[in-house]
Amino acid sequence: MKLTNLLRPIKYSILQGESEPDIEKVTHDSREVERDTLFVCIKGSATDGALYVGEAVEKGAVAILADRRIEVPREVTFILVENVRETLAKIASVFYGEPSKEMTVIGITGTKGKTTTAYMIYHILEQSGYKVGLIGTIEIRIGEKRIPAKNTSPESVNIQRFLKEMVLQKCDIAVMEVSSQGLKLHRTDEIQFDIGVFTNLGKDHIGKFEHKDFEEYKNCKAKLFSQSDFGIANMDSPYWREMFLRANCDVETVGFSKEADYYASDEVVTRKSGRLGIRYRLNGKDRGDIVLSMAGRFNIYNSLCAIAVCRRLGVSFENIRQSLCKTQVKGRVEQISTNKGTIILIDYAHNAMSLQSILEMVHSYRPHRIICIFGCGGNRAKERRYEMGKVSGALADFTIITSDNPRYENPLQIMSEIREGVEDGNGNYLEICNREEAIRYGIKYAGAADIIVIAGKGHEEYQEIEGIRYHMTDREVVCHIIDEEKKNVCRYYY
Repeated sequence: MKLTNLLRPIKYSILQGESEPDIEKVTHDSREVERDTLFVCIKGSATDGALYVGEAVEKGAVAILADRRIEVPREVTFILVENVRETLAKIASVFYGEPSKEMTVIGITGTKGKTTTAYMIYHILEQSGYKVGLIGTIEIRIGEKRIPAKNTSPESVNIQRFLKEMVLQKCDIAVMEVSSQGLKLHRTDEIQFDIGVFTNLGKDHIGKFEHKDFEEYKNCKAKLFSQSDFGIANMDSPYWREMFLRANCDVETVGFSKEADYYASDEVVTRKSGRLGIRYRLNGKDRGDIVLSMAGRFNIYNSLCAIAVCRRLGVSFENIRQSLCKTQVKGRVEQISTNKGTIILIDYAHNAMSLQSILEMVHSYRPHRIICIFGCGGNRAKERRYEMGKVSGALADFTIITSDNPRYENPLQIMSEIREGVEDGNGNYLEICNREEAIRYGIKYAGAADIIVIAGKGHEEYQEIEGIRYHMTDREVVCHIIDEEKKNVCRYYY
């Protein structure tokens, strides 16, 4: 494709070089540059693409695009634009042929519940005969291909590439988690969502490398619905109307309020054969009993959103019911049980709002004790540490403070900040920095009627320390520890 064709939707200035080179690839990652590539220089929180221009040119880049003047070899075309991220989204959409226009695209945003809601929708649609693609926190699914995810919302050029692959694989529908950072950084620009879903909103992702304040965070979430043809909202959230202030779409609502289009009542927690679940009565536009194999009132909200989406797409209520009772999601209230009776829940809860939800849910099952094992990520919002500590101190019978992904921070310092919150929550606690040893202690310490919550990492298969990701999954650690005991048998579900 000619460079000028790519640049047609944007304002730009060519400061040097020819205007008509053929472009065979567009990327912001110098490691992916090949012959006849347009290399887009993005300045991020960790590095600056301008530092890799030389490497990109050596590998075959014929054009460089940036939003400031940088040094570029004279034989290479240099394009100057006002906003490089907005431009990349526009260019990527054109380069891949505007793939979102060839499928039904569903976007899901909210502080929590995005992943579970996305998988519920994905499984319902797949079981109903649709060919479905998925872009989310855990992975990207395109046909039989599974790609581990690096971000909830990948960079715009990667999103457009994934959508194009879904079109080529003849997918009918794409289900996409949409993060506040993805919206803020224009990663989902140029996608008109057929349905936008709002799950909930809480104070999170506020800090130096995320959002400057709650107002910015909220406004970024709301951006999804100005790009949506139809909206579905959890009306029990006090912020749901604000999400649609700048939107022109019709909205259906879900919740426990009888004013919602789809509302739940008569919830009952279930515990059968070492499995925690929940069932409820659906009312409103559809009526019937819904059984979930995933525990927690928050999963009722997630399932209500999934029901509203799938009914909007014409899926029968019976197909929805049959799919929901079997849906499991890796690292989201993922259950592991042992023969001695202890139930272990592995969950991605990495903020106070999510941790409070899961611990309150566990209380509803009346365990003898709740043991909570968690840490907090480094180089992320520091408020989480005290807040999560206070929640665990107040709601868990015993807290084991450990390391999460310390990144470039001292894990002991992070743990000390968590400890302050646990103490203010009047909780009993122990500090074990090594995460595997913390989990080992918790399993050994737990009794048959206890429930262990291992929070923070969920599906993640690594622990990030000083910029290096070491292989580690809470699931594997738990099963290895149980297998070591020999007298117990591990069963896990996802």
